[in-house]
Amino acid sequence: MEWKNELTRMLGVTYPLIQAPMLGITSPSMVAAVSNSGGLGSLPVGGLHPDKVLSLIREVKGLTRQPFAVNLFVYEPAEHYDRKTFDDMQEFLQFLYGANRLAAAPVNYEDVPFHSWRDQLPVILAAGIKYVSFTFGMPDAAGFELLKQHQVLLMGTATSVEEAGALTAAGTDVVIAQGIEAGGHRGSFLPGALPQTGTFALVPQIADRVRVPVIAAGGIMDGRGVAAAKILGASGVQMGSLFLRAHESLATPAHKAALADITDTDTLLTRAISGRWARGVRNTLITEIEASGLPVSEYPYQDALTQPIRKVAKELDNTSFVNMWAGQAAGKARAWSTADIFAELVRETALILNK
Repeated sequence: MEWKNELTRMLGVTYPLIQAPMLGITSPSMVAAVSNSGGLGSLPVGGLHPDKVLSLIREVKGLTRQPFAVNLFVYEPAEHYDRKTFDDMQEFLQFLYGANRLAAAPVNYEDVPFHSWRDQLPVILAAGIKYVSFTFGMPDAAGFELLKQHQVLLMGTATSVEEAGALTAAGTDVVIAQGIEAGGHRGSFLPGALPQTGTFALVPQIADRVRVPVIAAGGIMDGRGVAAAKILGASGVQMGSLFLRAHESLATPAHKAALADITDTDTLLTRAISGRWARGVRNTLITEIEASGLPVSEYPYQDALTQPIRKVAKELDNTSFVNMWAGQAAGKARAWSTADIFAELVRETALILNK
């Protein structure tokens, strides 16, 4: 089959296959393995300190000379959040941890970290990054102008046709069409109800609307999904859950084992962990927060509130109190090396499309 298209030309890759950025799961070695295999690795840096961003970029560059993308959380936090909502949730969480014989330090409201994409941009541009993807929103006019001045190719996340139109009107070069099946955080950013359109309903509608390459994301786990996305008008695909159990994944052993046993109905959308809608596997932390009836703080405050216990649980390999983001088809993930997972995806796709 012929893999080359406008997207591969724009990205400088052999295959239009992108590894989704998964903060806390994606390692520099995973990013490099995908890029070295001919796809596009994606390094997540959303909300990280600029020094950490630079360190991660250098680590990836030490492992590959091939193109890779850096992924940003682009959003503007509200000027004021409800302190009572924060304090009430903190009090509940401390009780919950104690009831489960766990301990995590309380969070100081004034110390909640917020490292804006604006603070990260100078580091990213100075490092010579030429591919940037973003989610939660899109850069303002000044941000677009700065990125374009540095000849950076921009890939924005859309969960609706309307969002795709907004992205391209602002100057986005590639649209990532994220279906409701996708694991992790929703990229939704326009006001109104959360879009819940499936990948294979969303892709052709966005492809018919915009005049830039469209990348399908959500529920794609093998060559059948890649082939279907291509037929529906996608120029490429982005996959995250496919790599959740890879050797290079930062998920703990118990986390990976839990993902191996999930079915199509074992994930849910929740704001409990971070304050933003995200799809993952239900566990004690999600269940208890939702059952509390307490209002959930907006991101990044809710995210900051649950970070300490998630760190403790990860060290203990306790899946009851970590965020297990996963898509609806994540049970099909394989516990192989990233390179082998990628090679099998290429083989399967070629076999189907060459029939």
